This record gives sequence, structure tokens and C-alpha cells, in this order.
Amino acid sequence: MTVPGDGSPNAVGFLAVDSGGSGLRVVVGEVGSGRRSGPLSSGEPVRTGDRGIDAGHFMEQLAPMVRELVDHAEVSELGTAVIGAAGLATLGDGLRAELPGALAREFGVRTVALVADAVTAYVGALGARPGAVVAAGTGLIAIGTDLTAWRRADGWGHLLGDCGGGAWIGRAGLEAALRAYDSRDGGSEALLGCAEEQFGAMTGLPGKVYPRSDRPAVLAAFAPRVAECAPDDPVAAGILRAAAQHMAESAVAVCPTAGEPQVALTGGLFKMGEPLLVPLHEELAKRLPHARVVPAEGDPLDGAVRIARDLAAGALVLPCDGVMVSVVSPGEPNGTR
Repeated sequence: MTVPGDGSPNAVGFLAVDSGGSGLRVVVGEVGSGRRSGPLSSGEPVRTGDRGIDAGHFMEQLAPMVRELVDHAEVSELGTAVIGAAGLATLGDGLRAELPGALAREFGVRTVALVADAVTAYVGALGARPGAVVAAGTGLIAIGTDLTAWRRADGWGHLLGDCGGGAWIGRAGLEAALRAYDSRDGGSEALLGCAEEQFGAMTGLPGKVYPRSDRPAVLAAFAPRVAECAPDDPVAAGILRAAAQHMAESAVAVCPTAGEPQVALTGGLFKMGEPLLVPLHEELAKRLPHARVVPAEGDPLDGAVRIARDLAAGALVLPCDGVMVSVVSPGEPNGTR
């Protein structure tokens, strides 16, 4: 986990963090060069409490990883930190209030950007240019910008939204399995077989889903089975077509209407391949004829690194709205940009 330095003990570094449902991923890098460490991972998600994301638990996990990376890096200080965090837009008040000061005290960080994970996903996929990104894994959110403001669509969780995401697809697939089990219209014998193979007898399925604190992940684990069945099963194929329609609707809601914006897809759900991607590309071509669909260049951690480099160089052009993106200089009289 080293940053190959240039022999200068006075190189200024940056910290980039991606905090999501599977824990923290952390890198440090050298400002003004392409050098960065490999990532360290915590494997434990940051807790949430009465004030939202728990800043104390965040630092408990982050600080040892940063010390380990800095010990191996030829940087004299960490002047800039970018923290990409899931839930920041709705659960980030405590983190915004406490984390910049903690980073300043612990590591001497002078400038901190607190960024929603959707924004780091966007920048990782497209960089700092106008467009839209659909980020899909267990959940789903779309985010877009014309570089004057951010627009987001969905990302409301598996009970209220995340339409077209992994949990949504998995739940729809299990519903089709239960319809077949009940001999109701709209059922799929193929999905019923997959469900029984994965979960056992259907009479026990509610007890294996409802009590779980990780229900979205349990539901999303069935989404690949829907993709497996789709080439030969019209019900499974219909579920993925509906998911593609939901994704395209979210992309339309956030995509700039002027110029030729770029649209990218990022997240593990798209590893399902053609059964999902073919109908999705058809929907995007129909609904966003002025946009150009491009491959994602990188992931959310890459996005945090890009933001850190731009921020350290004074070249950040992303909209800073205090919710999706906040830039703070701890200790200065007017520290928030």
C-alpha cells in the first residue's frame, strides 16, 4: 500500500474516501502527480444514529487506515480531503458539522470536501462535464448536472423507490415466483424453480426476508437469477424491461436538455449484462436522443480522487450546494464555501 514518491520528503498529499454499504475505501495520493496508494478497506459500514451518519464511528475506522497509508507514503502533509459518503444528502448534518474539524485536528487537513456518494459516482464515471449517471447496485439513483446545479432522481430506498435497482428486480422476481406457486396470473415457473433452489420452500420465504435487517441485499441477491431466466422466460424478460424503463425515466429527470450531454452507467447491477443492458440502451436512445451513452471511466473512489486533485489545484468546477457537495476550511472564520 505505498505511494511511489519522487524522493521529495515535502510532497503535499491528499486523502480520498469512499464510504458505502460495504464500509470505507481509502487512498492517499500526491498532489501534482498521478501517484496514489492502493486502497485500504474497512469492511464495516459506518453507523447511523440520531444525528445521521455517526462522525465518531467514521473517524474510528478512518484514522488507523490513514495513518497506515501515510506511514508508507512520501508526503509531508495531507492538505486536502474528499469524503464521499452514502446517505450524505439526507443523513449528513452531523458528519458535515464534526468531521472537518476532526480531520484538521488529527491530520492537519486544511480543506475538506464532503460529497454525496452519487456525486463521487458521477465524477468517477464522467469527470467534471455535463451529463447524467445512473448508479445501480442494490439500490438505484440517477444524478445529473449542467455544472451550475445538481439534479437527482430516486435513491429513496427499497420501500419507497430505488426503482429498477437490484432489490427492486429481486423483489419482482420473487413475486413472480410466488404467483406461480399460487397458480395466479403473471407467475413464472422458471423463477419459482430458482427461488426454491435459493431460498427453499416458498411457505418459508416471508420468514427469510421480512425479519432481516439487510432485506435489500437479500432481495437483490435474487436479481441475477432473473437475468439468468430472461433469455427463455417472458416474465423475467418483462421484469428487466420494466427495470430499464425505470432507469431511463430517472436518467431523463436529471439529464441536461442542452447540448450533447454524456450518460454513463455505473454499479454492480450492470454486470448482469445483455438481459438488462439491451433494453436499457433501447430506452435511453428513445428517451434521450440528444445524449450520448459512454462507458464509465471509473468508480466512486476514482471520483473522490479526481475531486481531491481538482480541489487541491484550485480547479474544482462542480456545483457546491451545501448538500450534495460542501467544501469546508476548518479553523478559518468563514470556513464553508
